[in-house]
Amino acid sequence: MRLSIIVPAYNEEKLLPETLRRIKAAMEPFADQCEQIVVDNDSTDKTREIAESFGSTVLTESIKNIGAIRNTGAKTAKGDVLVFFDADTFIPENLLTVIDEKMSDTKCFGGAVDVDYGEFKRWWLKFMKRAWKFWGPIFNMKQGAPQFFRRSVFLELGGYDERIYLGEDIDIYWRLTKYAKRNGGELAFIEDPTVITSPRRFEKMSVWETMVLTHPVFILLNWKRSKPWQRWYDGSVR
Repeated sequence: MRLSIIVPAYNEEKLLPETLRRIKAAMEPFADQCEQIVVDNDSTDKTREIAESFGSTVLTESIKNIGAIRNTGAKTAKGDVLVFFDADTFIPENLLTVIDEKMSDTKCFGGAVDVDYGEFKRWWLKFMKRAWKFWGPIFNMKQGAPQFFRRSVFLELGGYDERIYLGEDIDIYWRLTKYAKRNGGELAFIEDPTVITSPRRFEKMSVWETMVLTHPVFILLNWKRSKPWQRWYDGSVR
């Protein structure tokens, strides 16, 4: 098995069909060498039924922690490369082929894909988007909406840190970067093509919530505390 696609999902009946449709199209060149796993975080809508209708292997993880949800999928995955996509992330048809090509180099231990949120409805969010584009590369912050790892390396890293409630993607990328440097490996950051991720959370949160909850310092100081991130897990900002 070459690629295992892992999608964590909680009450995603609105966006999951398009996400899985696009993943299925991207999987076409791989025939039976690619699997799709959806990890249902105890959804109360039709998330599970939708995932099954697309032929996904559907797992259940009750713990409200995104790292644990991702890790549950990884434990079942059979692929040499683990690819994680968020349930509200739309990928281009050639992305899996590009990832497979990058990972064909044994020196490549993993990487991430550039994220585009499209056009924000609220004008001030454009400044946040520009700030992320500026600070992200400086501090090596790569989002988990699309991340991929050589399976053996992912296991060496111990997977996502399940003590972290938000920012687990940044943490594992930092650890992956250090691991690659120590072991003579390389990482791939794919800027073409990009993926489109839903801006729904930012569109629903207040200016104050957005400025605080997305600030890197606030995240680092609170990422191992569950209370500040309750709204990200209970569905109220979806």
